[in-house]
Amino acid sequence: MNPLIKNILAVVLGWLGGSIINMGLIKIGHVLIPIEGVNPNDMNAMVEALPTLGFKYFIFPFLAHALGTLIGAMIAGLMAANHKMRFALGIGVLFLIGGIIVNYMLPGPTWFAVTDILLAYIPMAWIGGKIAVIMIKSK
Repeated sequence: MNPLIKNILAVVLGWLGGSIINMGLIKIGHVLIPIEGVNPNDMNAMVEALPTLGFKYFIFPFLAHALGTLIGAMIAGLMAANHKMRFALGIGVLFLIGGIIVNYMLPGPTWFAVTDILLAYIPMAWIGGKIAVIMIKSK
């Protein structure tokens, strides 16, 4: 396969796979730890509720962001024709931009925004890239 096509597919499928993991974990979190009296699909209600919520309500969002990025970066790293770590980190940057936007649109506690932005994206993309490189080398 043409390396350019392979690299484009790596980014698209890494982003798509990571997004599926992310949204799945967010939905599971809303089922397992529901916010009483708040419809998670109502953005205005979420904006009002988030600053008042305790730690347990942020476990699944953090896991969703971190694991979505990790899996997306692994997919991109495994599929890329070359520069596998760069593609994995590129997925991390895409998810970081999304995370910054979401933290702006749905402002939660500052501790969560800082933790989320510092730990859930670039470090997880780096780990995902490392895992992909190790998996490829072990074949």
